[in-house]
This record gives sequence, structure tokens and C-alpha cells, in this order.
Amino acid sequence: MARICLIEDDPIMGESLSDRFLLEGFSLDWFKRGEAALEALGGQPYDAVISDVRLPDVSGEDVFNRVMQEVESVPPFLFITAYASVDRAVDMLKRGAYDYVTKPFDIGELITKVRRVVEPPGSLTTVGASEPSVLGPSAAMRSLAAQAPRIAARARTVLITGESGVGKEIMARHLHALAHPQGSAPFVAVNCGAIPQNLIEAALFGHERGAFTGAERLHKGHFEQAHTGTLFLDEIAELTPAMQVNLLRILQDRRVQRLGGENWIEVDLRLICATNRDTRAMVEQGRFREDLYYRINVVHLAIPPLRSRPDDVLWLAHTLLAEQAAQMNEAPRTLSPGARAALLAHAWPGNVRELRNRIERACVLSSHVVLSAADLFETAAEIESGASGLPTLADFTSEAERSYVQAVLQRFDGKVGSAAAALGISRKTLWEKCKRYGLGMDGPPPN
Repeated sequence: MARICLIEDDPIMGESLSDRFLLEGFSLDWFKRGEAALEALGGQPYDAVISDVRLPDVSGEDVFNRVMQEVESVPPFLFITAYASVDRAVDMLKRGAYDYVTKPFDIGELITKVRRVVEPPGSLTTVGASEPSVLGPSAAMRSLAAQAPRIAARARTVLITGESGVGKEIMARHLHALAHPQGSAPFVAVNCGAIPQNLIEAALFGHERGAFTGAERLHKGHFEQAHTGTLFLDEIAELTPAMQVNLLRILQDRRVQRLGGENWIEVDLRLICATNRDTRAMVEQGRFREDLYYRINVVHLAIPPLRSRPDDVLWLAHTLLAEQAAQMNEAPRTLSPGARAALLAHAWPGNVRELRNRIERACVLSSHVVLSAADLFETAAEIESGASGLPTLADFTSEAERSYVQAVLQRFDGKVGSAAAALGISRKTLWEKCKRYGLGMDGPPPN
């Protein structure tokens, strides 16, 4: 286990960094003053030092200089600096420091930099190419699925980013389900951009009877409703500066006060925030509080747009078709080769939400058991809108074969012999195809 020395006087940033590094499996000692860190660095080994350049007693540069002079084995130094101090950080790099990050920074980027220096090449945890994922078969979604159990078990605050419709709430619900497998804890979802600004404080924190005109009874806010469970705040970047201050206070104290109330109410919950905005850029522009940014960005999950992960498109389509069949109490529809080609070619500006809407519409309006491209797309222009992303013939043929093999295996409940006979191939050939397409065929090939 790598041991990190963190030197940071800001309590919010220090706590956020400490929480995240511990979550990632590091051992970490946090010092708020440079002199205290110097004393520790002189007496025990560290694998890396992360230091703010500006400290209340001595500067991070002074700490670095003294360690270089006084410590026999100097650990790699990574500096946290404001833009105005970049020249000092660059100068320290010339004198032997490892790297630096400029505020505001993504904690995940800092984690990556630290891993590069403390872990040997090739030791980073990766997800196998054929590992199944409840979120999708693409490499990006397999990686998120692999991280999810650890995050659900240990992280109290998570930030999910991605374009509108990409599935941020689905990810939040997945984390909640992993943390509460019995399903007894509440999951409360709130769209911060959909609540009028004059009502959002009462909605989040609640109010006492008579707190304002129209408050005829006591109302528990979303924070209280989510007690012991998960509160999902979507479009967090839409909060006003005043509400950002209130949210920061609650995250620090883990308690709320209803409007018109005098008592503080303890809340024990996981907070998952989401946005389709670039909060880091908003911090630089002064439109989002920097301290709140670091408080909610302890663990950051970025969900890529659907157009950048074509491996997920047909998987999602078949999943949504199965959901529709269950809701309508009918046999699942299938997709024609033309429909699959059109789905892969489309640019998906509305991401997963658009795909869901198109599948639902086709299942409602079409009487066909096998859905065509015309069932999914009303006009030829829609089909051609993503023509630049049209798959090659080899790619389409491969995907068609994969889908058919998977469907036959499902029909025969995974019985290799029966599926191979139906496909007209040997058991060994079926095993080879399953390995190639990542269909979960484990063990040695059959004779």
C-alpha cells in the first residue's frame, strides 16, 4: 500500500483529497502546516508528497528545498498551485519535483499522476476485454461498472458528469442498489434546474407549518426524505450562489434546518450530484464555488456520450426491447439487419434517452415482430444523420453474427450442444465464437 504525505491547509480540499486517496486504497497522512510535515518527512518514508505551494507557515517550495537538503531518500513531490504561482511550480520541476496541478483541478487527474509515480508499470487495475458489465459492453462502461462496487461501499459523495440523456440517473441508481441490495433505503431524485429558485430551499430543506404564506403543514425536505439512503441532485450547476453556500454547509455538518424551524436535524445519506455542465470551467469563471466543487468532486464518474461507445448501442437496444416486452406482456421484438445498421449509423444527439424513446415508440406503433429501420426512424434524413459513423461491412457482419449467436444461446438456456446444433456448427467452433465476441464462455474448449 503506497503511503502519501499530504500538505494542505484548506480544510475542505484537504478532507476531499484525504477521502479520495483513502477510497483509492492509499495510506495517507494529512498535515495542515509545512513544519509538521517536515518533521514527519524527516522521520519516516513516504512514497509521494502532495503539497500546496501556499501554506500558513512555510511555503511548499520551502518544504521541498529543505527535504532535498536534509532527507537522504527524497520522495516524488507533486504541487498544487494557483495559476499565478505556476512559474514557481515549473521552477521546482527543473530542480527535481515530479509534477504539479493547477487549481481548479480534477482529483481523478491527480490520482492518475500519483499512481504513475508510486505504482510500477502495468500494475494499474483494468477490466478484462470480455468481462460482462451491467452497464454495457463497451470498455468505458465496463470500467465504470468495475469501479462501482468499491465506490458504492465507501464513497459518501459522488459527482457524475455527462451530456443530457447519457444515463447519469441510471448510474446513480446503480450505485444506490449496490449500497442497499435489500432495497429498503430511500432513493430521492431531484432536478435542481426544474424547481423555481424561490421554492428550492423549501424543497431541499423542508419547512415548518406557518413558515411562509401557504405553508399550512410541516413538510420534510428532500434531505430528510433521503435519510439512510441516497439523495440524487441532478443539474447541480443550476443552483444559485446562495444555495451553493447552503449545500456546502450541509455537506460539512451533515444536518439541515427546516425553514421556520429552530432545531437542527441530522441526516445520514449518500449524496450523488450530476451535471451536463463543465463545473471546472464554471469555477474558473467564478460561476460555481471552488470549495463546493472540491466537496462534491471527491469521486468523479464521467459517462461518455453514446456516439463514442458504439459497442453499447445494440446491447442497449436489445435491453430496452426486453423491458418493453415485459411491460406489454408480450414476446420481445427483434431488430432487422437494416434496423441494426441504422442504429449503429445514427449520431445519437439525445444519447440513451433518445434511444429509449425510439424503441418505445416503435414497440407501441409497429405491429411487426421484427422492427425495421423505418419503425425506428421516421425519415431517411434521420437514418442518414449519422452516416459518417456507418460501420464497415466487416464490422456489421461481425456484429450481426454476435447478436445471432447470443440470441440462439439464450433460446437454449446456454446449452452449448443444442445451440451449436441449431447453428449448424461444432461445439468447438461455437466456443471460439463466444470467446471472440465476449459472450462469457469460460473454461477450456470442448473436444
